[in-house]
Parts: sequence; structure tokens; C-alpha cells
Amino acid sequence: MTGPLPVALPVPLSVLDLCPVPTGQSAGEALRRSVDLARHAERWGMRRFWVAEHHSLPGIASAAPAVLAGQIAAVTSSIRVGSGGVMLANHAPLTVAEQFGTLEAMYPGRIDLGIGRAPGTDRATAQLLRRGADQGPAQDFPAQLAELQGYFTADAALDRPHGQDRPHGRVRAIPAEGNRPAVWLLGSTGYSAQLAGQLGLPFAFAYHFSAANARPALALYRRVFRPSALLAEPYTLISVFVLCAEDAAAARWLHGPARLSALRQRSGRPATLPSPDEAAGYQYSAAEQDVIAEATAAHVVGAPAAVVAQLAGLIADTGADELMVTTSTFAHDSRLASYELLARPPAG
Repeated sequence: MTGPLPVALPVPLSVLDLCPVPTGQSAGEALRRSVDLARHAERWGMRRFWVAEHHSLPGIASAAPAVLAGQIAAVTSSIRVGSGGVMLANHAPLTVAEQFGTLEAMYPGRIDLGIGRAPGTDRATAQLLRRGADQGPAQDFPAQLAELQGYFTADAALDRPHGQDRPHGRVRAIPAEGNRPAVWLLGSTGYSAQLAGQLGLPFAFAYHFSAANARPALALYRRVFRPSALLAEPYTLISVFVLCAEDAAAARWLHGPARLSALRQRSGRPATLPSPDEAAGYQYSAAEQDVIAEATAAHVVGAPAAVVAQLAGLIADTGADELMVTTSTFAHDSRLASYELLARPPAG
């Protein structure tokens, strides 16, 4: 087949990549496979490709989203590329503005800057990430976000008092000025949903983290939404863990690594992504099975028709405008096949 075929789902399809590192493989191999996945996603007609920010996790190589996004944008031509997301608590807003302003200047109209509020890592790692920086409390997030957005303003060179339109007096973010990427807020609670609505920003909800909060958070976002110069109407996406295979049994087998990884993560023993054989051979206790059931309850796993039906129902239930899929399994070919079965569903 040549060229993208119509997506069977009722909304655009996108990718959230955590850049998983399978056991026995290097982080470099994992990063290169993420770049390869992005090339395929563009050919399949997907709308955007976001990379995550995680730290100190052996099984996830996506720690520097601006760097990885630049590599992906360089080998693609039309798909939107960005962060899902940059954890603002870990970085100086000026640094983020310079990084993503650089990307937008190089790839105009293709860069998304997804911003998250939580550190997304342990306390010790978060402290090292912001060493020497002013680490304000969580309630300072709106001020940090306003500072970040201010650096993209084209008239940032004007001499205006701090607290109006200028962050930090005469400090300028070059080349961020005039090169504003599309800014999104990410979240899994009502806090980020409300702030996104009040600021007139698009909102991405992490359904794979907090499925129960999806409907109330998205409803709150739409209720408080105020049109802005950037967005006239509310716009939402939900990110969902999906694993699709030719039949349900194969999908369950391929899902084994994600299940064992979830257990290790919840137990404070993160590791590289195990193989399906290793996952199948693990002797799970009843308590561990309960942990896995809770951790993966929102995962959508199965054959194409069943997966598409479940995702379509989820979209109808939440009213999401876009679906962003994250998939993790051991073999790269299996991950590619899962995405392709969604983007190019078999006939019949």
C-alpha cells in the first residue's frame, strides 16, 4: 500500500512515545527506533508525534524531549513534533523557551510544546535537575507558565516592568522571540484542565495515568474555557496505552512485558523492558496480580476490530477531539505493527 489510508477512528490519531529500552538493547538503539517509528507515523498519516520526559528509569530513554524532537523533526517533513511533555518543574522557563524557540525557528509551524506540572520523577532527581534554580512551590506553576510564554512574544525587547508583558526585565530568549510553538497543557487532574481552559490553551489528558478523572477533567476544561488569540474553541486529546495485534491471543502475549514493567515500576524496582518469554515465565503472586490489574486497567489490548471499537467508545464518552496512542512492547516490529493496525485497519 502507498500513502496513508483513512483512519477508522472518528478523530485524528497521534503518537506519544516513551522510547522504551528492551532488555539486552542499548539506549541508543531505543532512540533510533523512536526516530524510525516517527517516520512510519508520518507515512501512515498521523497528526503529531510527541516524546515524553522521564528520568532515572532504565527502561525509558526519553529524558531530553527537545533533543529527541529535533532529531525527529529533521527526518520528517509534515507530521507535528513535540513534547508530551516538558515537566516545567524540572527546568528554568528561559531554557525551555530557548530550546523550543530554536525548534520552531528551524521547523516553523510543526512544533508542539506540551507542558506538564509535576516533576514526573523522584525527589532526588528533581533536585538535581533544578540545582541552583529557584524551586518555587507547585502553586507557582501559573507564574512559571506565564514567564515561559512571555519569552515567545515578539515585542519582548520592549522595556516594560516585570509582571506585565515581560519576564525578568531585559532578559530575552533568542531565538524564541517571534518563534512560538503551539503550547499545550498536559495533565491527569482537574487542576491542569481548569488552568488550560482559563488560558485558552489546548489540553491533553493522560488517560493512561488516570482514566477515572478523564470525563470530569475534560468537562471542567470545556466549562471554563475562555477563547484566546491562540485558540477560539476548546480542543482536547486523550493519551491511551494501546497494543494491537492480528488476534487477541497475540496481543495478550505482547502485552506481557508492559504488565511486568508496571509491576516493577510500582514496586520501586524499575528495569529495562522484559521480553514476552520473561514476562510469561514470571511467577506472579496474587498480590502482584492485583497491582498489575490496577496499573493496566486502562490499557486497550486486542485484535484490531475490538481495539478500534473500544477506542471509538472512549472517544464518544469523553468527547476528545484527538487520540494519542502510546505503545510499549519488546520487539520493534511488533510496536510498528500495532500502530499500523490502527492507522491502516484491515478490510472487513
